[in-house]
Amino acid sequence: MPVEEVLPAFAEAFPFERFNAMQAETLPAVLDTEENVVVSAPTASGKTAVAEVAICRTLEEGGTALFLAPLRALTNEKEREWERFEELGYSVYVVTGERDLNPRRAERADVLVMTPEKADSATRKRDSRRYSFMTDIDCCIIDEVHLLDSEERGSVLEVTISRLRRLCDPRVVALSATMPNVGDVAAWLDALEETTFSFGDSYRPVPLAADVRTYSRGENAFADKYRRLYRALDLAEPHIREDGQALVFVSSRQDTVQAAKKARDELAGRDIPVSARGDYDFHTEADDLADDTLRQSVLDGVGFHHAGLAREDRNRVEEWFREGKIQLLFSTSTLAWGVNLPARCVIIRDTTYHDPLEGEVEMSPLDVLQMLGRAGRPGYDDRGYAWVVCAPDSADRYRRLLEDGKTIESQLVDRSADATGDRSAATDLAVHLNAEIALGTVRDVDDAMDWLDTTFYYVRAQRSAAPVSDADLRERVSRTLEWLVDREFVEIDGLAVEPTALGRLASEFYLRLPTARSFADLAEHEALSTADVLVAVATAAEFDSVSARSDEQDAIDAVLGNRAEGHDPGARKVLAILRAGMNGTTPAELRSDAWVIRQNALRLLAALRAIVDRFGTGADANLVRRIEARVETGISEDAVGLTAIDGVGSTRAASLATAGYQSPADVVDASVSELAAAGLSDGVAERVHESATELPVVDVDWGAFPERIGRGERAMQEVTVRTTAGNARAALSVTVNDVEMTSKSTYLGATTLPVGVFGSSTDSLEFAVRVVFPDLPLTPVVRTRQVDVTE
Repeated sequence: MPVEEVLPAFAEAFPFERFNAMQAETLPAVLDTEENVVVSAPTASGKTAVAEVAICRTLEEGGTALFLAPLRALTNEKEREWERFEELGYSVYVVTGERDLNPRRAERADVLVMTPEKADSATRKRDSRRYSFMTDIDCCIIDEVHLLDSEERGSVLEVTISRLRRLCDPRVVALSATMPNVGDVAAWLDALEETTFSFGDSYRPVPLAADVRTYSRGENAFADKYRRLYRALDLAEPHIREDGQALVFVSSRQDTVQAAKKARDELAGRDIPVSARGDYDFHTEADDLADDTLRQSVLDGVGFHHAGLAREDRNRVEEWFREGKIQLLFSTSTLAWGVNLPARCVIIRDTTYHDPLEGEVEMSPLDVLQMLGRAGRPGYDDRGYAWVVCAPDSADRYRRLLEDGKTIESQLVDRSADATGDRSAATDLAVHLNAEIALGTVRDVDDAMDWLDTTFYYVRAQRSAAPVSDADLRERVSRTLEWLVDREFVEIDGLAVEPTALGRLASEFYLRLPTARSFADLAEHEALSTADVLVAVATAAEFDSVSARSDEQDAIDAVLGNRAEGHDPGARKVLAILRAGMNGTTPAELRSDAWVIRQNALRLLAALRAIVDRFGTGADANLVRRIEARVETGISEDAVGLTAIDGVGSTRAASLATAGYQSPADVVDASVSELAAAGLSDGVAERVHESATELPVVDVDWGAFPERIGRGERAMQEVTVRTTAGNARAALSVTVNDVEMTSKSTYLGATTLPVGVFGSSTDSLEFAVRVVFPDLPLTPVVRTRQVDVTE
């Protein structure tokens, strides 16, 4: 069916001229009805075009479309692809956590592109001006809705769609790879039978032959990788010899590089002809690659692809693979969810991978099916070939997966949760129910049941082989609420349910509830230390599955010494990464996981600061803020205040510290030319100097404070604390001989504190005014005054 006939105003937005059979069957449902649509179809059958048709219809009616992509990398790809819509006068705007949000652009966008996690965050904040655009969505397209089955991310997608439907009731178009229970997803989304489509393998552009091959597992995991690699090359060799291509999925970025290096030698050793070796024009093109190892590899017809490559290098690899110049490509699993890059032969070499937060993780069944679905090039191959390489004891499990597929389950509730309800903390139900209570969506048990009724879990509970009754569901919700009440996340007054301050903070910062509870308990301690803070983060539930590999132990011990000996190896690893990061010297053995662990730790530190600020003291909140800044920048404790200056991150802070600057006050006292001499450009030096002047500068006026007082005498005095520059929220306290007399939290302009001076039995009194800034990594300001006690 010609695109020009179906969507004449949008024909230029499509990279093809005719819809294929699968796409054509869905057109009446997408274009001629207002109903929700569910499409389940084989990988590479053209589901993206269905999404684009739904977008076109929404734009034609003047509405706003939201596209939910399963990976952040795909949001960037869609932004590039959908420049076609921009050329037609429509605005496409990507909203992700790694980009600064422009609320005006988001509000005016015709097409929004987000991940489920960002959409979850944005819908939680929809009452703020920055995210109010989330209440004005007309059509929501879910790409890869079978992500519902993901243990880590499925519940986020589920509750986000449920919340969005309650907020603005957009039309939902859900796209999925082949799944046995497409009817369950349709029931969840209220899609009619005539707008629900389940396309079988006959709609694949190329038939697929998928199977399992085993290898002889040994005792050495490193050697096993090479055994699997040789097995994969045995499977790929016949196709490469026939001028076909093979795509091999491995577990990590480093593995793509190492496997490619070994494969180059093997291809040469087996005398397998590779066309790229004699293509001198291609050799010239390869000179433009930024990655030296990749440049050498592609000249032998072998490439590698992962998210760590420069975008230009990734684009060239994809282009050369499509053109057949690269005949053997090693990639991480992200390519399976992203670029449509089919190959005659697809092989999964690694069925497990190392996750910095989860340790050694088995690849999900959905990932396996997604990868294998890439086999077969339309227009080139009569058949695609796909294999899983695994140990013999896993072979039957993977064969059953290939034969029967994977039923999509809700991950909102742990089905193994016991009847006592004590495992509520381990389920996503408690986390998301707390969030809905914090948002005001759920105000009593009936509201909670109404909310649960909108979830995919409710559908699966009714339709699974072992159905769960409404009474049982209500009991489960009641137990979860009791658990939340016992741990002070919510309060129940009669039938009404209200969030507590802790419940709101847990929701705001996406904390696991045991972590939020432990942080609140820590906040009640007096005078936290750096060790207290770091141990609280390292032992948080978010890091429960972190493991320490044997080759990392020496590096961990070198950083920690005898500290934290009572904690498990995973917590010690996190602690070592945080300690080393604060000093800017992460050991090489820990660097592969350090970035992910630090990013998660920074989120936890921000949450801990907010919780300590609410339930503890401003001084402790300031300590956490300074630790957070040091983990992020690697700057020394003496110079951490520099990071409070807007525009000063790790590099500039290090340059300033090396030049002898220790605080924003030092920067204010310097000239722009002196700052430039410290390594900043003239323009940056000027902006940094200006930003430093906007930070508070504390002045303490002791007024008529006496130098001496008679024993037994009493006098009330006033001490004025003011800022002579910028303003900020401050916590003030006055102590005498280290005993606190008075405290106050305020936005620091000019504040007067009453101070009693009593002639006690001691010979002298030392009064100290302490000013800390809970939101800024500025070192505390302490001013003292001594009063002698006379007879």
